[in-house]
Amino acid sequence: MSAPSPMSGPAPWLGPEHEAFRRALRTVVERELAPHADEWEEAGIFPREIYTLMGKLGYLGLRYSPDYGGAGLDFWYTLILAQELVQCGSVGTAVGLLAHMEFALSVIDARGTPEQKAEFLAPAIRGEKIASIGITEPGAGSDVGALRTTARRVGGDWVINGAKTFITNGTRADFISLVARTGEPGPKGLSVIIFPTDTKGFRVGKALRKMGSHASDTAELFFDDCKVPLRNLVGEEGKGFGYIVDHFKGERLVISAFALGVMDRLWQEGTRYAAERQLFGQPLGKFQAWRHRLADVRTIIEAARQLTCWACDRLNRDAPDASLAVSMAKLFTCEQVKHVANEVFQLHGGYGFIEEYPVCRLYRDVAGFTLGAGTSEIMREIIAREEQI
Repeated sequence: MSAPSPMSGPAPWLGPEHEAFRRALRTVVERELAPHADEWEEAGIFPREIYTLMGKLGYLGLRYSPDYGGAGLDFWYTLILAQELVQCGSVGTAVGLLAHMEFALSVIDARGTPEQKAEFLAPAIRGEKIASIGITEPGAGSDVGALRTTARRVGGDWVINGAKTFITNGTRADFISLVARTGEPGPKGLSVIIFPTDTKGFRVGKALRKMGSHASDTAELFFDDCKVPLRNLVGEEGKGFGYIVDHFKGERLVISAFALGVMDRLWQEGTRYAAERQLFGQPLGKFQAWRHRLADVRTIIEAARQLTCWACDRLNRDAPDASLAVSMAKLFTCEQVKHVANEVFQLHGGYGFIEEYPVCRLYRDVAGFTLGAGTSEIMREIIAREEQI
């Protein structure tokens, strides 16, 4: 049994330039990342030099202004980047790179001053500095309005106290796009502050051991009377919640693209195994039960692709329904990739339980997709609210 990759053919939204970008990127992934994926997953981190490499190749600033080293491209290129990076065999590497370039930098690009962009955005686009975004806390995840880390004005500084957890790139970030409370309780009291990690009083608690995405470092962070200049405030004081809500649309679409890329890999692994595995004198894929289950998988992947592409189109246009579209895409793709992973895992039988087989790693990696950037429950709430249910 063989079939084309569901993500490799032209789509009605994509032009020849997008497909040329995909082909060039795929070559980089196959040559520079894939050969080292097992090593990085085992080590629990990928080398810092990968940021430098991807920066030199122009992949870390796709959406950002050429004034600061970016390419000034639309979101389709970021979508393709996320899909292709997971093909390297290390979802964690893809997560670390996108957490840097999209999750952490987008708010600085959108709201930062020229001075902030020159000091932080430009070197991050070049891969010289690693960025992280600091939102989640031990007592506040989906409820962003309940964040408790504080930033008080003292003279010419912000004095920051609190803790963050589940922070991707947290063990080695050079700066953090930090969400902290500068005012009253609730969403209106939050601001975004650029926090250099060489600040006195800051420490990394520990690197967290995760179920999947092993090559992306994830950490607890602690802030004890840390002083950073008032000029590190991003945008306006008290507007941080709105900035993060806007930022989440891009982050959620990236995770949808991760899920699509993993589905693509699972499809390739599943159809190859179904063609090669002999059972009762014929390929496993010749049995009607598995042919039909794989047909369902293929249908799910195409439905997820169309929904995600529609969401990307709405986000690119800054359409009024962009949040609705992105929430639908993340909900559907991230729930369905778990189903697809389970089907391909079951197809592999005992081999799916063995680390040497890619499906084993992918089965673990997709577990977190329904959590990051807003859980499936939050996506359903957004959809219900937007539809006035």
